[in-house]
This record gives sequence, C-alpha cells and structure tokens, in this order.
Amino acid sequence: MLPATFKLCAGISYRHMRNMTGLRRNAMVAIHHELNRLAGPGPCNWISQIRRRSSLLSSRIEEERYSEQEMSYVKQGEDALQKAISILGDYDCRYLAKNGDKVLSKVLPDVGKVFKLEVMLEQPSDNLYEELVGNMEQMGEWNPTVKQVKILQKIGQDTMITHEVAAETPGNVVGPRDFVSVRCTKRRGSTCFLAGMSTQHPQMPAQRGIVRAENGPTCIVMKPCAEDPNKTKFTWLLSIDLKGWIPKTIINKMLSQTQVDFANHLRQRMANNVSMELAHAC
Repeated sequence: MLPATFKLCAGISYRHMRNMTGLRRNAMVAIHHELNRLAGPGPCNWISQIRRRSSLLSSRIEEERYSEQEMSYVKQGEDALQKAISILGDYDCRYLAKNGDKVLSKVLPDVGKVFKLEVMLEQPSDNLYEELVGNMEQMGEWNPTVKQVKILQKIGQDTMITHEVAAETPGNVVGPRDFVSVRCTKRRGSTCFLAGMSTQHPQMPAQRGIVRAENGPTCIVMKPCAEDPNKTKFTWLLSIDLKGWIPKTIINKMLSQTQVDFANHLRQRMANNVSMELAHAC
C-alpha cells in the first residue's frame, strides 16, 4: 500500500495530472490512511507533524470545492463549536434529578442564560453519536418535545443546516417554535462534539403561525467513561431565545426540565434499540 500511495502522490506533481478532477483529494485521503496505519496507538513526532500538514492541505482542497455561502456555513459551525467549548466551565447546580442527572446554569454577558446537562449514559459514545447525528431526522419519533427535524443541506462530513420544529408545551404555555441551525460535528480523540447555532437558509424562511426562535451556541459532548468504555459522560450545553412575551421564570423552568426529559427519552430510545437488535439476532 505504501509504494502505491507515494506513486499516487508523485503523480499530482505533474501539471496535467494535478488538474484532473478528484486526483488531489484521493491523494490526500491515501496519505491520511497510510499515516494512521503507520502511527499506531502512539505516533511519533514526525508522523504527527506530517499528519497535521496533510490535514491543512486537505482542508485547503476541501475549501476549493465549496461556494462562498457554503464556506460561510462551515465557519459559522466551527465558531459555534469554539464558543461552546469556551463556556463549558464551572456552573452553579440548579437541579438534581433522583437518578443523579444534573442541570446547571449561569448567565453570560454576551449569551444570556445558559443551561448545562450532565449525565452518565450506559451506552458507548459511538452508539449515541450514530443516533443523534446519523439518525438525526428520526428524533421526532422518540423525543416528544420535537415534532420534526429535517436536514436542509449537508456540507462535507462535518457541517449541516437543519430545520427543527418544537412541539407545543402542555396547555400551550409556549406556542409553536421552530429553529434553523447550522451544526458542526467533530471528533477529538475519543470525544464527540455536536455544536450548533441559529442561521438563515433560503429553503426555510420564517413560517406563518410559527415563531422563529434562536439558539446558540449549543453543544453536545460525548466522552467515554474512563472506568468503563461502554458508558458515556454526556454533556448538553443549551442556550435558547424563544422570542415572544414569556416570563423568564417559566422559560428557565421549562428548559431545565426539557434537558432532564431529553436524557430520559434518549435512554429509553437506546434501550429499545438494544432490544430490537437482540430480537433480530434470535
């Protein structure tokens, strides 16, 4: 594999071959694959340096494939991730569920009220990532607070634009709301991130009869438990402006309860998935 990889890379040094569609990208993919194989569990310094440089080249090649608007969405998603990570610090505990789930909160000058859910889920992080990212449009099937999630556009592997319609609260205390969000998915080692913030998209202007709410930065972090890789430390950072004339006390209570309910619904969904897999295996 190694000789073939370098033959492919050498080929792009010729101008007439460098301009061939997809050849540069295939070369960079081959380099990444080979470096990962060579590096093993503990890569040495030169492997790490080459990997970083090849990653930068890959990013530049990816940028050539996107329009100015698409690159704007990519940047919005990355900005949401960086901002979310920067505010994942210490919070004041506001609510502690019977099962140990915690909802914490604090007020930030440039963001407002931010809530953070911290739970331990008895599922591998890869399974949770597949459910929340790979099966994102199915969320309305198991989360009663969501009517619909639709992916409007995908940009590469890490960025997507989504439209979410929230279900009305009991008694219609909070009426219909929807969100248009740019989402950025990243993996850093064994930790998975799903960050997002509000954006605009031509396919989904404001809908009559539905209030267009805003969110962000938001972020879900899934990190395998050090003691047991089949468990995941799950953190959800939530910042939402629901718009309209709703008392803050009602909003704060509703959002904190929404996070606790989400964790319980997700647990049930994952348990049902396991039951279905066992049933098919029998």
